[in-house]
Amino acid sequence: MKLNELQPQEGAVKKRMRVGRGIGSGKGKTCGRGQKGQKARTGVAINGFEGGQMPLYRRLPKFGFHNHFAKDYATLSLAQLQAAIDAGKVDAKEVIHCKLLMKAGVVAKAKDGVRLLGNGELKSKVTLKIAGATASAKAAVEKAGGSLEIIVPEVKPVVRKKAIPGQK
Repeated sequence: MKLNELQPQEGAVKKRMRVGRGIGSGKGKTCGRGQKGQKARTGVAINGFEGGQMPLYRRLPKFGFHNHFAKDYATLSLAQLQAAIDAGKVDAKEVIHCKLLMKAGVVAKAKDGVRLLGNGELKSKVTLKIAGATASAKAAVEKAGGSLEIIVPEVKPVVRKKAIPGQK
């Protein structure tokens, strides 16, 4: 097979319909857009418009709250940590931290750090340096003979420009 002989599979490429080329083409006159009106023209932007009636998204009450400052932690259970140690992905003798867990493929994204949950059982003695842990997880790590250090990520101070006198 040569490069000039390459072509798409049969039925993979469909020819586009040329509209407005006479009534015999099947898509002449109105070109499949029906009769007149806003929808027959280009640049239609009427998503959510209900003909002047109050739209559904405005009729329904607003509720809830999203805290933009809330921390979004990647979660790791004791069972997942033990499974990673058993599989040889993580070495129990070295300090386990966020970057090591990501490199081993135990945690997909770091987000605002890793939080250890108390689900499962931990048999290995481990030293952890992570962003958070539940009370039951902390107790399980200490029961297994390990240690847990909660590290707080540094928050960089906001530097504001000094105002020049006489300028608004």
